Amino acid sequence: MAGRLRAPTGRYGGKSAEERQAERRRRFLDAALQLFGGSPGYRGTTVAALSEAAGLSTRQFYEEFRTLEDVLAALHLQVNDWAEEAVVEAAAGAADLPLTERATAIFRAYAANVTGDPRRIRITFVEIIGVSPRLEEQRLARRASWVDLICTEARAAAARGEAAPRDYRIAATAFIGSVNGLLHDWSAGWVDATLDEVVDELVRQLVGILRPPGWRPPGGVVEGRG
Repeated sequence: MAGRLRAPTGRYGGKSAEERQAERRRRFLDAALQLFGGSPGYRGTTVAALSEAAGLSTRQFYEEFRTLEDVLAALHLQVNDWAEEAVVEAAAGAADLPLTERATAIFRAYAANVTGDPRRIRITFVEIIGVSPRLEEQRLARRASWVDLICTEARAAAARGEAAPRDYRIAATAFIGSVNGLLHDWSAGWVDATLDEVVDELVRQLVGILRPPGWRPPGGVVEGRG
């Protein structure tokens, strides 16, 4: 199909065209979370099935999207945005806490958001993989934004004297891989641990990266040590 069908304009049922479009888009994404993140998954879903689940027509689908891949792309970004919002809120609330407590609060918020709905885990770590070069580029770009967030936090911690001052980009990239792998394996039942235990392990890894052996902060006292 060369492009989307043009949606109607003007007010209808007390809603503007923009409001109706936003509602349709939300219903399609809600249905996609159900079908892509559950059964039958992205590869087993058709436009007709998605439209039926959304309570809309296939014509309305093509007014909003060109392909099912466009829906998956939008849903992947939305799931990541939800997690990022949870992290930013947690970071703001823990701004005055010591490093370990702050990192624990941030990762607990992230883990709770991502794992609170198994469908989000599947979208983030399963359905997005191997679909197309375009979605692989999007996945890597979104992961890079998480790396940037960790680097920003690490630089701030170093400026406060809580972490070693260095370039954290490689370490942050490796750490994000650990986060994704561990949370996916835990959600799939391959890791026998509570979510709190998983978060505690990730925090230990991060603190070990920020405070390598032999490093001492200004004043010579590391948090939790005498």
